[in-house]
Amino acid sequence: MAAETQLQTETRSTEGDTRRQVMLLLLKEGPITASNLGTQLGLSAAGVRRHLDILVEDGLTEVVNRRPQPKNGQSAGRGRPAKHFRLTDKGRSQFGHTYDELASEALDTLREVGGSEAVKKFAILRMERLLADIEPLVGENESVVDTARKLAAALDDNGYAATIHEAGHGVQVCQHHCPVARVAEQHPELCEAEQEVFSALLGTHVQPLASIADGHGICTTNIPLTPITNNSDERSRA
Repeated sequence: MAAETQLQTETRSTEGDTRRQVMLLLLKEGPITASNLGTQLGLSAAGVRRHLDILVEDGLTEVVNRRPQPKNGQSAGRGRPAKHFRLTDKGRSQFGHTYDELASEALDTLREVGGSEAVKKFAILRMERLLADIEPLVGENESVVDTARKLAAALDDNGYAATIHEAGHGVQVCQHHCPVARVAEQHPELCEAEQEVFSALLGTHVQPLASIADGHGICTTNIPLTPITNNSDERSRA
């Protein structure tokens, strides 16, 4: 039984490595035919098709139909287009990127040149652009809750997976994902700017309760709907 389990594990590992090689070749040379893939990787036709079928099913690879290229001045003919394969955007993303590192290095340089305030100004301008379609609250007849809902919807559209719900004497905007969390860990000005822009749009002070950049699973911003009174001050005035 143990030997069978080990064999299954080794098979899965080998298949994973082979599939990675298939994807790497697609990345370098795609679109490419299954037969060409098999030749370069030393796989049988059935073997390479099995891997390609799985990759297509997972949305990592897609089929592109191309007619055979003419040879020696001959016409390409009217045969069935050759089936080529290439990586999808999802497939390409499996090879990773260094956007977070690049952004962090850029902000490090900005801090060296202009200090923390320069980073803060950049962060504020960025958040203002994301929320540019939201009109700031300026009158008593306007609803803080409605504006907060628009704010959450705009954040959601930009990849923050935002929701809003009532909580006590206020509402809370919750961001279940942060596209710049890793950068914000090194540059807290991003979170500070976000709160300032929220406050400016809502016309009221907001309370950051939790942050993904600080290790929490969610970013939570509380928006009070009624003034918070101090009981001791009320007793002293009585």
